[in-house]
Amino acid sequence: MRRGPGRGFAANFLRLSCARDIEADYFAFCDQDDIWEPDKLRRALAWLTQIDPRTPALYCSRTHLIDEHGNTVGYSPLFSKAPHFRNAIVQSIAGGNTMVFNAAARELLVKAGRDVDVPSHDWWLYILVTAMGGAVRYDCHPTVRYRVHNANAVGANHSLRARLTRIWLLLNGNLRTWTDKHVAALLPLLPDISPEGKRILLDFLNARRANAFRRLLHIYVLKIYRQTAMGNIGLFFAFLLRKA
Repeated sequence: MRRGPGRGFAANFLRLSCARDIEADYFAFCDQDDIWEPDKLRRALAWLTQIDPRTPALYCSRTHLIDEHGNTVGYSPLFSKAPHFRNAIVQSIAGGNTMVFNAAARELLVKAGRDVDVPSHDWWLYILVTAMGGAVRYDCHPTVRYRVHNANAVGANHSLRARLTRIWLLLNGNLRTWTDKHVAALLPLLPDISPEGKRILLDFLNARRANAFRRLLHIYVLKIYRQTAMGNIGLFFAFLLRKA
């Protein structure tokens, strides 16, 4: 039995992920009320084992949504744009319950620190792997049955209402708060970030400090993006209004 720091789900996952007495070639986050499909690990490892073990690599996927009784209620959004740091800096694309990652990716979490203050462990891992020039595989095939109920710590984002709520959160300043935390956590790691990732991060920071016109110009030139048209519209206005 291990006790977490008592500061929320992200801190609990990070504390466990960084425990030095746990050694493995591959790691996976596991939520207590979700169901892994039988082929989850097989699909993940079929890709991960092709990656040089020195390269941080992260597998994640879409999810099959079920209610409290196990009935199908839908699927998480299907994303078609490639995973990249340009996306990770403004959006998390998959739930931690779908993630499987190699030891090199785990070492990024360890180096960043188990007590780093970030909104979520899964988004943070996506940011780290892409910033460091690692490999990310988003599988369109659902590998987890995600139980949707009122007690979920994080929503499934599968309905139009839920997606509109996410856009409202962007415009309400939540993205700016999350980004501030991510940037604060990334800056101490700047020497380890890939040349491309470093350029994107520094230009992104300059964009956030600029006037409205230059902010939008920077974001356009940098090709910062979210995965959906609606999300990109929300991102546009969030930057225009200094909410990102």
